[in-house]
Amino acid sequence: MDALTLAVIQAGLQQVCNEMDLAFTRSAFSPVIAEADDRSDGIYAAEDGALIAQGEGGLPVFVGAMQHSAGHLIRLIGEGAVAAPEPGDIYIVNDPYLGGTHLMDVRFARPFFVDGQLFCWLQNTGHWPDTGGMVPGGFSAHATEVEQEGLRLPPVKLFKRGEMDREILSIIQSNIRVAEQRIGDIKAQAAALLVGERRLTEIVDRYGADTLREAIALIRDRATERMRAEIRRMPEATWRAEAFVDSDGVVNEPLRIALAVTRRGDTLTFDFTGSSKPCAGPMNSVWATTYSAVCLGVKHIFPDVPINAGTFAPLEIIRPEGTFLDARYPRPVSGCAAEVSQRIAEAVFLCLVQALPDEVTAAPAGTSGNFALGGFDPARGAGYVMYQITGGGYGGNAGEDGLSNGCSTIGISKTAPVEVMEQYYPVLFTRFALREGSGGAGAHRGGFGVHYEVELLRGEARASFVMDHGRFGPPGVLGGGDGAPNVVRIHRSGETTIPPHLSKDQGIALSPGDRVEVMTPGGGGYGDPFARDPALVARDVRRGYYTAQQASALWGVAIAADGSVDIAATSALRRGVAA
Repeated sequence: MDALTLAVIQAGLQQVCNEMDLAFTRSAFSPVIAEADDRSDGIYAAEDGALIAQGEGGLPVFVGAMQHSAGHLIRLIGEGAVAAPEPGDIYIVNDPYLGGTHLMDVRFARPFFVDGQLFCWLQNTGHWPDTGGMVPGGFSAHATEVEQEGLRLPPVKLFKRGEMDREILSIIQSNIRVAEQRIGDIKAQAAALLVGERRLTEIVDRYGADTLREAIALIRDRATERMRAEIRRMPEATWRAEAFVDSDGVVNEPLRIALAVTRRGDTLTFDFTGSSKPCAGPMNSVWATTYSAVCLGVKHIFPDVPINAGTFAPLEIIRPEGTFLDARYPRPVSGCAAEVSQRIAEAVFLCLVQALPDEVTAAPAGTSGNFALGGFDPARGAGYVMYQITGGGYGGNAGEDGLSNGCSTIGISKTAPVEVMEQYYPVLFTRFALREGSGGAGAHRGGFGVHYEVELLRGEARASFVMDHGRFGPPGVLGGGDGAPNVVRIHRSGETTIPPHLSKDQGIALSPGDRVEVMTPGGGGYGDPFARDPALVARDVRRGYYTAQQASALWGVAIAADGSVDIAATSALRRGVAA
């Protein structure tokens, strides 16, 4: 195939997925999809569910997970456990143990036929604000089995030959909160797949099915070779690192992720031997999410390699059986996609910064800041479930400081605008600002997290959150300091409390005037803080990011009364500490 045709087809497949993303976002009802983009769309192989293309605006954590989900669907159809596909069908599934993440990530899969033969699958995932369970929003911090987290759906046909199955819909709506609002998200999710079908049909009509199959195979092979070439730039060695989850929400002890990465030839092997055993609470990670977290961590490091199944063929990820990174039924998993996956990616970064110090950052904030508020709004006469995600600081790197208020490591999701949240829900954001001083010290400091407070205006509500990095801040690398840890405070009736598990709690009763305050982590610092340009330290002090005392203690920089660098005092400080 000539290079030009191949490039056009590759871009066309990408555009199909991008248009599905846009259609989903623009027609969804829930702010978490319509504003925060907590969704993804892709094309998957008919034979095994392997990824062909994924939207550029889709959540990275779904890269590997949706492959697994498609693969399980194909397997179950082959076994006769699920009805065979027909044109116009759409399957729905959110079972974490069948290639899923947590129950709130609901997948739709639509078969794509060419001349009566199944050619591929179109699939998307959207985060539903609620799927039932113990607490509004599904983020139960204290769940001990998956049934407590919400409604678990095996693959079933929600749409049959283009018509929605009203009986299955009624089962779903009878088991979730604010059910009448989900129909908007359901139709948006289905419509996005229909857009994908139309656009993909145009490509098939232009080039033919055989040419398209040839192109897909070539694109996959070339991605594999690109990744192998990147791997060959590393020395042959084994690098080790560890990352810690604050707790599982039930037992107040940290969970350890132990990772060894080995480069041998043009293959990278990831081994989690030594990680903590399955936990009682909801911080277990299903295999699909663990696999996907490794893939997205590597893709962060090599952003120029195109995304498809071939990209990850050179990665040998040993299934971590017997650990909390390979959850089996009925282990609870609500924290796996949004939190544990980020600790896995963090371990990948901490390993590979040793191999490629000029290309890998210090640890980012590494939490999605999952905050759910559910209650009844007397002004509207209706119940609601609000789901809030927030950004944090990224780690510094060899060339620059970390990004402030960046999205979570595993996503491209944005915090929904506070004005939108205040329109939808009976809340007022009394603060939303950068969390100054939260970036870890380094030659290039970490970026800053955010600091917000949200007040309940009317009615009664219950707050729940599953966050992380409250016990340990994001690690610095190569001599850099750690970023500030996550902080949660509950202000009720004139008293302020901090959750026993720091970053996790559920069912907190709120009355009008009560507030929830959150400070998200800053990124880790990169390199020796004393190697930082004193002028940059002085600039940060002038901007109010750090105090003059912090400049002296963290960077050995003395700030004069006029805000400039006191060169003589700075030299003395740095010499004295170094001595």
